[in-house]
Amino acid sequence: MKLVFLGTASCYPTAHRAVSCTALKFEDGFVWLFDCGEGSQIQVQKSSIRPSRITKIFITHLHGDHLFGISGLICTLGNQVMDRKDFILEIFGPQGLRRYVREVLCLSRSPLPFPFKVHELIPMDDQLPRNWSSWGVSQEATGQPHPQELPGRDIQGENGVWNLIEDDLVTVQAGRVKHRVPTFGFVITESTKPGKLNIEKLKEMGLKPGPICASIKKGETVTLPSGQIVRPSDVIGPPILGRKISILGDTYNSDQMLDLVRNSDLLVHEATLEDAMKEKAIENGHSTPSMAADYALRADVRKLVLYHFSQRYKSEPSEEEKLQQEAGDKATQKVDQDGDDDGGTEEDKNASCSRICTVSYVSVLLAEAKAALECSKCSVLIAEDLMELDIPRIRL
Repeated sequence: MKLVFLGTASCYPTAHRAVSCTALKFEDGFVWLFDCGEGSQIQVQKSSIRPSRITKIFITHLHGDHLFGISGLICTLGNQVMDRKDFILEIFGPQGLRRYVREVLCLSRSPLPFPFKVHELIPMDDQLPRNWSSWGVSQEATGQPHPQELPGRDIQGENGVWNLIEDDLVTVQAGRVKHRVPTFGFVITESTKPGKLNIEKLKEMGLKPGPICASIKKGETVTLPSGQIVRPSDVIGPPILGRKISILGDTYNSDQMLDLVRNSDLLVHEATLEDAMKEKAIENGHSTPSMAADYALRADVRKLVLYHFSQRYKSEPSEEEKLQQEAGDKATQKVDQDGDDDGGTEEDKNASCSRICTVSYVSVLLAEAKAALECSKCSVLIAEDLMELDIPRIRL
């Protein structure tokens, strides 16, 4: 299992960093996407992900930088899965997502060779901002469904938890986080696997693959013809813990899903602005690195990954880029000293200088999170576009 960070920026995509889209890639090759901002299908094509393996999409909230890429991606999937008769795309997200997907696909008359379902998470009344009705927009999906649209579920929260998926392999639950619109975080919990049979020990006992080994694998104690009693613990290794990954949407406070996130192997949390801009971050419904780190500590997670950065923060430049930047700065200074400029006003020059001097790098955000996590067992790293992160299993 691994995470592939397809887009790690906030607000809008640039040539350097795409907006929110994170892929969870399973061992069997299937892929789930979490958020799907504008240009996500381009990022998928740049990555190791095969579009035809995407089976589920989870949307944290309905802001454009998390949503505007979904219709294009759905249409692209149509070209990838034309021969798969059993393919169904499932989409999960806040109420209003069904209407959005339906109307975009229907108004554009986009034919699809596969069926899809949109499952909506119905928000609590207190998740709606005070001015929620001022736009006069209904969240209800009305009108004729898309020809390939199957009925989806309307999922109500129970004690602050929205139960989305539960099978023998994995459980997916959502919790509420505070932002400017109804927003959710998703927690993916893998089932614990039984340990492996010790083949060498079985051979020493004279056992071959068959009914007796199958009974032991099921956890049963067996008695061999020789009278020897074999307990599962004698020949089966320790259980392999299921992994737990939490991916939160935009938020300035996620305390209401703290218990759900607790003990995650990996927490993906936004850090839109640096700590010095905390007031502005909260005002816009976002977090800083120290806020994310504090949450990770209280949730007792093993690893924190920061993402959803303001476009003001650039990736750390390579050595070659640093040399080019230094050369450019020197050239700019020489032009100013020689008076050989373009005739701009003093105000224009000051603005240009300000742009040069205020370039910030994501390393600033990483340093602040590391400082907040000092002396803790939680590690932290910065997500970059197209970065792949393995999530190892842990044996008991």
